Amino acid sequence: MAARKRQATRGVQPPRPAWFWLVIGVGLGLALSGIVLVKDWGPMLRKRDLPQPNPAATAPAAGEPAFADEAAAKPKKSFDFYQVLPEMEVVIPDAELTAKARAEQQARNAPAATTPPPTAGVRYVLQAGSYPDASSAEEAKAKLALLGFVATVQPVTINGRTWNRVRLGPYPSASDLETAKRTLADNGIKAIALKEAGSD
Repeated sequence: MAARKRQATRGVQPPRPAWFWLVIGVGLGLALSGIVLVKDWGPMLRKRDLPQPNPAATAPAAGEPAFADEAAAKPKKSFDFYQVLPEMEVVIPDAELTAKARAEQQARNAPAATTPPPTAGVRYVLQAGSYPDASSAEEAKAKLALLGFVATVQPVTINGRTWNRVRLGPYPSASDLETAKRTLADNGIKAIALKEAGSD
């Protein structure tokens, strides 16, 4: 019986240690990396993918500016909503709006003989937001409706990009405009007071 056990254990080899398999794996990885480098199979190492010199290129003459200088000399166009807006409408600053509202209140309280004639054709509007997508503009319009305001969405194309403006009004006077703007501010909505261009 003991002879059979010895014969059975002689055929079974002990398992190899883990470091043996680690050394084999590292050796195979290095061998494959060497083959890739020698055969030029690596996409990042291909010489044909690298920039090549242009044989037809010429250096600029002494008086000509270099191409990089021309690109640096041209100012980059930067468009901001508050820079483009004055071209379309006139923004009324808060201080001016308050002054106009007070002047209108004083004109109403003054005797009829000294009341200046109202300026015909002046239209005041509030812009509660401007959104690149129509769904956001409709959401803002719905929020304003919950506050009791009737808003309109006006799509406008500025520099090839469409903006959806959410507007309230028109208001007949600066005091009405100021009241509406204050109500919106109390509800966390910052609006811009505008006087439509060409309305004066």
